[in-house]
Parts: sequence; structure tokens; C-alpha cells
Amino acid sequence: MTLRKIKKLKFYTHDLNGEVTIKEYLQQCMRELWREGECFSGKRPLGNSDWQTVIYIHLVKNKCVEGELDEDGYLESCDYGAANKIIMDIIGDM
Repeated sequence: MTLRKIKKLKFYTHDLNGEVTIKEYLQQCMRELWREGECFSGKRPLGNSDWQTVIYIHLVKNKCVEGELDEDGYLESCDYGAANKIIMDIIGDM
């Protein structure tokens, strides 16, 4: 799957109360970083501590990277190196 298609993948997130693309989600993280400045919480930038896992799940679910989800949709394994490269490429492309 191309980077262009990956960044347009949509998913529902409780953190933002709706459906967003991976690109929109990362943009919101950057907005929070800028808005909060030195008070920015890297642990809970959008309210929950699983903010990175949300993207990993959707990269695995859409077969963008190798990994497995359990029967409830939680992440069991992920090629974090490949996933982080995709995420950094999307950020670099913004």
C-alpha cells in the first residue's frame, strides 16, 4: 500500500470523538504539542496512554505492517520498526 493511501486510512477514535485518518490523527497530536508547549504530556497527548497503539492497530489491521490482533482487536504483536518508519514518513510528508 502506498504512503498516500496509508495516511488516508480512517478509523474511529474515542480520543477525538469520531472517525479520522491517520494523517489527521497525527496532525492533532502535533496541534496538542504546540498548544501545550512545555506542559505537553507525551504519555497522554490526546487523553489516553494508548495513543500510539491506536495507529499500530490500524496499520496491522490494514496489512500495512506485519502483526497480529487478538479476538477483541487488541494488538498482540507488531513490526514496530516498519510501523514507525511509515509514521515518520507520514509526519515528514505533512
